[in-house]
Amino acid sequence: MPPATEHVRNVTIELNAVVVALIDGAPHVLTLDDGALLPSGPFESDHPTLQTGLRAWVERQTRHPLGYTEQLYTFADRSRADASGRRIVSISYLALTREHVEAGRREPGWQDWYRYFPWEDWRAGGAEPLLRALLKGLRHWADAAPDAPTKRLRRQRVEIDFDAESWNEDLVLQRYELLYEAGLVPEAIATRAGRARRPITHALPPSLGGMAMRHDHRRILATGIARLRAKIKYRPMVFELMPPDFTLGQLQAAVEALAGRPLHKQNFRRLIEQQGLVEETGATTAETGGRPAKLYRFRREILLERAVAGSKLPLARPA
Repeated sequence: MPPATEHVRNVTIELNAVVVALIDGAPHVLTLDDGALLPSGPFESDHPTLQTGLRAWVERQTRHPLGYTEQLYTFADRSRADASGRRIVSISYLALTREHVEAGRREPGWQDWYRYFPWEDWRAGGAEPLLRALLKGLRHWADAAPDAPTKRLRRQRVEIDFDAESWNEDLVLQRYELLYEAGLVPEAIATRAGRARRPITHALPPSLGGMAMRHDHRRILATGIARLRAKIKYRPMVFELMPPDFTLGQLQAAVEALAGRPLHKQNFRRLIEQQGLVEETGATTAETGGRPAKLYRFRREILLERAVAGSKLPLARPA
């Protein structure tokens, strides 16, 4: 029996980064290759830590320094292998930053994350027609199940993950994986074609099924979005994306952009006040239109590693 080190030599450790910034009020992710890839690269022997290796690769590929960073997930599925058959273990990270613009030019690598998951944006009320189209394909997939128990289980999953009345913004990954399993996204078609298996159905167009990514990078991106959406409810991570001074309206718009949901204005402001996370700067701005709005700053000093009390987002009720 070969020693354990032989098995390690047959594995490549890859580092991926889901780098998020708010640009013009919309959540964007930093990408490569015209939006098809997340920044990534191998973990090399001269990297003292995984996070050091990640920062080195991202800054080398994108010339963009990382801000807040946390480990996201390790992807080690048996199907993840390169052309030579070496198994690829991908360690992904979530990083929050502010976009850097040089000489008035925006970096082309930033992509609105709703291009990849258009069904996740419920702010303007345009998601329901798209949802109906997705449900049509998903129910067709459920009805094509080989037996009654499988059909019942598939229908239950569809109703839980895609129910408009009880929409859970945190289920980004579950929804994408269900669409993948149903063969409704291009990545599933490519995988099945590679295995010489005929897909159950045809992939949806990008306007419905979102923009595809190479390998399993859209799955990694879905994991990052789900993590961030969950954490903004109990950690003040949104301030890592905000400018030093901001209005409460801008802060609410930022949280809405990340969650993909409209918030109740008065309840949101009451929540911010109760948590004592911001303070007035004494200045105002007229850039918002109408009366000058007060500017606030994040009270970073109050954290001192204490956990912020968890709470649900103060969602606005449908009219």
